[in-house]
Amino acid sequence: MKELDVMGVRVEMPTNSPIVLLRERGGQRYVPIWIGAPEATAIAYAQQGVEPPRPLTHDLMASIISELGRKVDTIHITSLEDGIFYAELHFDNGTVISARPSDAIALALRTATQILASEELLDEVGITMAVEEEDEVERFREFLDQVSAEDFEAGPEGPAGEQGASPPAGPDLPGQ
Repeated sequence: MKELDVMGVRVEMPTNSPIVLLRERGGQRYVPIWIGAPEATAIAYAQQGVEPPRPLTHDLMASIISELGRKVDTIHITSLEDGIFYAELHFDNGTVISARPSDAIALALRTATQILASEELLDEVGITMAVEEEDEVERFREFLDQVSAEDFEAGPEGPAGEQGASPPAGPDLPGQ
């Protein structure tokens, strides 16, 4: 299993679809996952350290898990089937629960939990960035520094599933 880092969330134009971008730690493969706007907001809030006045759903999940004396050991991005990503929450007592990747990622950021994917999945869905494309990554990071969670609250509702596989053509997505 390879560890993944959350690079950030953004809105893909022209579709206004939010994307979470994961990167293989110590590697050059990226995994874009199309997610819904509320999940994009939850991930962005966690990355920016925003603490809302009342707990959001993922904050509540983290509190429940902790209060029940459990710990999320790892998050696994497990597969891509029919263009939909799947994930699992792996708990310290051996329990495994299926989850949407966006929810699993939002929870992982709140609980400082590793996000993992198999080498086979990364071979299947990973986008490898060439060295000359590193400035694209830097531009994406600059974008992430300027985006706020509120940017994901407006616009049409996101897709029902966690979509991926082949990103839509466009100049905005690194690796295209």
